[in-house]
Amino acid sequence: MSACPRFEHLLVLPHLRVQNANAISSPLTHGFPSITAFLGLMWALERKTRAAGLDLSFKAVGVVCHDHQEQVTEGGYVKAFRLTRNPVGKDGKTQAIVEEGRIHLEISLVFAVSSERWAHTPDAPETDVATVAELLSAMRVAGGSLLAPEQSKRVRYQPFVIDQTGNSDDRREVYSKQRMRLLPGFALVARDDLLEARFGDLKKENPDATRLDAWLSLSRINWQHDATINDGKGGWLNDRTGQGWIVPIPVGYGALGELHDPGVVANARDASTPFRFVESVYSIGQWLSPHRLNEANQLLWYADSHPDDGLYRCRNDYRTAASFEFETDFD
Repeated sequence: MSACPRFEHLLVLPHLRVQNANAISSPLTHGFPSITAFLGLMWALERKTRAAGLDLSFKAVGVVCHDHQEQVTEGGYVKAFRLTRNPVGKDGKTQAIVEEGRIHLEISLVFAVSSERWAHTPDAPETDVATVAELLSAMRVAGGSLLAPEQSKRVRYQPFVIDQTGNSDDRREVYSKQRMRLLPGFALVARDDLLEARFGDLKKENPDATRLDAWLSLSRINWQHDATINDGKGGWLNDRTGQGWIVPIPVGYGALGELHDPGVVANARDASTPFRFVESVYSIGQWLSPHRLNEANQLLWYADSHPDDGLYRCRNDYRTAASFEFETDFD
């Protein structure tokens, strides 16, 4: 497993308001956009900055959520997405409704960047940050539209740069002072270690248990009766006590077949890029307040792709996880 690429600066775009972002993060999960959407945003933004003449290399991205409002029906235990009614067709009949999940967000984006010009030109970061913010304002964030800040002149809404040069202690000290500017909010981090631990527990009870069983077990609240508590009267306990805000998340894609040459697959979006059919890869994430993260690497997500193994996934270094088994058999 690789580590987060080296970077010298953190570019923070705080308190962005996003309307109608995609709330369906994968075929099995919803409630917040997939982290792959933010990595895609990072690469698209890097291409725009290069086209604008900026010397910026984007290495990783972190997301802090300050507020969210998923567009679902209210009341009861079962909720449904609020869907749009499409105009009638040419024949006057009702068009089919395609389910789309939407969510309104207030988020802060933290980009890990490197720049030779920033290292030699003191006023370059301030100028470039304004350009990056302007470029981002015209882009889609996880399919949603960026809205103008309500009070853009306030300090909390202004983009800023956190210096991450020097040794590890210097970087940690600078980050610890600036992380408070991301409060109140919650940052999504990877908890592959919890999945491995739950998988080991299930294997003790059932040798045939799989990682899918462990993922499903962690995705729900499991209640169990314990006859030894309450002075022998017994009671019910759940497995979420002390675990924090644990959520199932998609972390990338696994190949379903071999890589096809450009233009071979009909109706592909890009006829000049090799094509591959994939499915979602899942793991476990946790929402944590940024002040509980001791260094920037614990916040950031980066790409860790292994095309030869058919694995394209996102990594986060909050916890060091055991390697996952990923087998491909295309014969």
